[in-house]
Amino acid sequence: MELFYKKLGEESYGEPLIIVHGLFGSSDNWHSLGKKFAKDYTVFLVDQRNHGRSPHSAEHSYELMADDLLELIRNENLISVNLLGHSMGGKTVMKFAEQYGEMVNKLIVADIGPKAYKPHHDIILEALASIKPKDFSSRKDAGKVLAERIENPSIRQFLLKNLYWKTPDELAWRMNVDVLVSTMKNILAAVPTLTVDSETLFIRGSKSEYIQDNDLEIINYLFPNSKIKTIQDVGHWLHAEAPKEFFDIVIDFLEE
Repeated sequence: MELFYKKLGEESYGEPLIIVHGLFGSSDNWHSLGKKFAKDYTVFLVDQRNHGRSPHSAEHSYELMADDLLELIRNENLISVNLLGHSMGGKTVMKFAEQYGEMVNKLIVADIGPKAYKPHHDIILEALASIKPKDFSSRKDAGKVLAERIENPSIRQFLLKNLYWKTPDELAWRMNVDVLVSTMKNILAAVPTLTVDSETLFIRGSKSEYIQDNDLEIINYLFPNSKIKTIQDVGHWLHAEAPKEFFDIVIDFLEE
């Protein structure tokens, strides 16, 4: 699949850094940090399949999302890349490194582990299913319906960024909600299953439950050339909650 992406920092002639967003996200979520990275790297901000401005598909798996990245890399004539992925994007870049490790220079995984996760998006999925965008005349009205199920205003705002004007009179989701719901088992699956030799950095938030201390054994087994950094007092969206500290940790790792 030919993904939509934004390319930043071409004038820097730096090494390629591909940034991959998480579930329900898009490349737009990484624009501010992407511009900072682009001072030293050629940055690719990617919309994964069924998200953002990339095509929709009835299929959604990490094997396919890794192959989508491969197509982008080949189309850009890249030989070796640095990969940064958050949450679902972290699993995508882990799968890519498992399948195409010879193309990976350094790998950064933000607040996700390789294990399978139990279903935990039920409230969000129910809320999204309750929204029929064409029935609303504004994001504000849609937000009021989301608020009936989702108390956290930051999460509501994050989800509402996916609404766009398909026509001057009709709102629509940029993400493929139906397929994401039906393939949630794939999204929560364990990735990878084979060891990855790429130099890897895992970054976790101290308030997040995605990477627990008892996950470190399997991480060290599957990623023998890895280390982990913890950002204090932040949750799952650590790059948004502590952007400067996140940026500094990533830059230090890339420039080691």
